[in-house]
This record gives sequence, C-alpha cells and structure tokens, in this order.
Amino acid sequence: MEVTVDDVVPAGATQVVPLVEVQVRGDLDARSAPSVHDVLEEALALHPRQLVIDLADCELIDAAGILLLLDTHRRAMRDGGTVALRSPSARARRNLKLARVDRVLQVLTSDSEPPRVTP
Repeated sequence: MEVTVDDVVPAGATQVVPLVEVQVRGDLDARSAPSVHDVLEEALALHPRQLVIDLADCELIDAAGILLLLDTHRRAMRDGGTVALRSPSARARRNLKLARVDRVLQVLTSDSEPPRVTP
C-alpha cells in the first residue's frame, strides 16, 4: 500500500490536499483490513477533497473490505471529501456491484480516467 501526497504543510496548520491516492496490493479482506484501515486513517488525516483508492493490484474484496471502504467514504464525506475506487479487478467489481457499493462510490475503470475533484 502506498500513500502519495505532494503537498507539504507547515506544522500546526490544518492540512487540506486536493487529492490523495492509496494503492492496495493483495486482497482486501478480513485479514488485511486492519492494516489497510491504518493507511486509510493516515490518508484521511490529510483531509483530502478526493481520496482515490487504487485497486488494480487487489483481486478480491470481501465483506470486511467493503465495510472498510464504506466507512472510509462516510468519514471522507463528513469532512467534505469524496472517495473513488480505481481499476478494481472483474472479481472485485462484481462484489462491489453485488453489495451496491458502485451506487455509493465512484468506480473508475482505468488509470486514464481522471477522478472528479470537487472545488
């Protein structure tokens, strides 16, 4: 998992960045959810307007992973941000669709599709 941020904010200032990207490698399941949660916590602490979770290297998302994504979305929305999922595998996309997560979160189908960043 990688967190990519290009902004540096002075100490004591409220940090707000337009875009934060997190890359998930491996399955997003009950076993990996706690460590992914920790990375998403760090990403949300930056108060991003748009949080993009790259799932290109994530083959499987189970119920624990879906709950984590929805909780991250809820917390980002509460802080004025949005969450988008980038490049989920066919299997992960199917699970997201079955859980109707694709109706709540923006799902980007490729790296070339830019995320919507709200002003």
